[in-house]
Amino acid sequence: MLNHFPPKITTIEELPAHQLRGLQWTVRHAFEHSAFYHERLSATGIGPDDITSLDDLRRLPFTTADDLAAGYPFTLRAADFADLVRIHASSGTTGKRKVLCYTRKDVEDWQTMFARCYELAGLTRLDRVQIAVGYGLWTAGIGFQQACERFGALAVPVGPGNLELQTAFLIDLQSTVFCCTASMGLLLAEEVQRKGLKDKLNLKKIILGAERSSSAMLDTMRDCLGVEDIYDVTGLTEVYGPGTGLSCRENSGIHYWADYYILEVLDPLTLEPAAPGEIGEMVFTTLCKEGAPLIRYRSRDLTRLLPGECPCGCFMPRHDRILGRSDDVIIFRGVNIYPGQIDEALNRVPGIGSEYQVLFDRGPDGRDSMLVRVERAHNGAALPDERVVKAVAAGIKHTMLVSCTVEVLAAGTLPRSERKTRRIFDNRSFE
Repeated sequence: MLNHFPPKITTIEELPAHQLRGLQWTVRHAFEHSAFYHERLSATGIGPDDITSLDDLRRLPFTTADDLAAGYPFTLRAADFADLVRIHASSGTTGKRKVLCYTRKDVEDWQTMFARCYELAGLTRLDRVQIAVGYGLWTAGIGFQQACERFGALAVPVGPGNLELQTAFLIDLQSTVFCCTASMGLLLAEEVQRKGLKDKLNLKKIILGAERSSSAMLDTMRDCLGVEDIYDVTGLTEVYGPGTGLSCRENSGIHYWADYYILEVLDPLTLEPAAPGEIGEMVFTTLCKEGAPLIRYRSRDLTRLLPGECPCGCFMPRHDRILGRSDDVIIFRGVNIYPGQIDEALNRVPGIGSEYQVLFDRGPDGRDSMLVRVERAHNGAALPDERVVKAVAAGIKHTMLVSCTVEVLAAGTLPRSERKTRRIFDNRSFE
């Protein structure tokens, strides 16, 4: 399945032994070269020689975003500055950015993983890849671009925003692949439809990153842009960047590159492994990262592991799409609600558009309320408002066991964004 950028193993049965070797290397490397990890591991009484099986992973301490903020800027650095070639940074929990260091090998490993994503998505060297994500300290733009060049396709690094420029290049350069956030993809789709440009495009695939997407959003992109396939790429700055996993053509989850990192999915409260099929927090341990290794890094992202083999033929393990963050949970009438659950509920409702808003408020009587705003479908598939209201309310009730009110708006009413669109608003006061 992956011929040009194959995994470091040839069968899934080889994965545990490979991961154990990587775990042993990472713990020793971190212990010997990172002041942070030397102190943290020593405090727990665990040394490199104590890692004899993958079960020992659970004995290791967790790393958090707060740790990165407390030791800002080079908390996890485990290589000499002379051996570092780049830094990337993302926003932090206390206002300080999370700064990560990269050696040359780290950059090459990242490019290899991301190039593997392009291969899994079925790209060829004849593709023209228009990159509409941000450049700068964050990992997005340069990650997409360098991996594209490593893969051998033609990179068109336009950067984010500027719909007029994006559509001009799509037409003039006949780009075949478009890389963007889901919000940007939706904006582009609606702009192309508004101007009647669909027949002038040569787009075949879209690769989305950095944001959840709903089925309605994907359907709008397919309908308005004429694309055949839409893929989700995963990754976060702490774990190299985007390109650490990709959905496949079967749309049956995200294949993640388990030969470069171990993924645990843990109950965010007990920090014990989530039950099969249950939602949990993604916790990462890298296997060969030199500049800033990770040991049990709590990402706060939520997903579930998916068992079994994938029909696409890629044997690498899978997790579900990102369903939200453990620190973004909304507690409404005693029920934990994750943004991804709202996506799932609305995905099953016909006759609505691709944008929505959910507002949580508290009335003068102290009662909490949940208002769901949806748009009518724009392509003639709209249903009578009364049917939409009943279907949305029933879907929310079935999925989350809570009641809501529903407001149906005209298509295009709700705000759009070129980056990430905010859809959940908790306006309640908890003082």
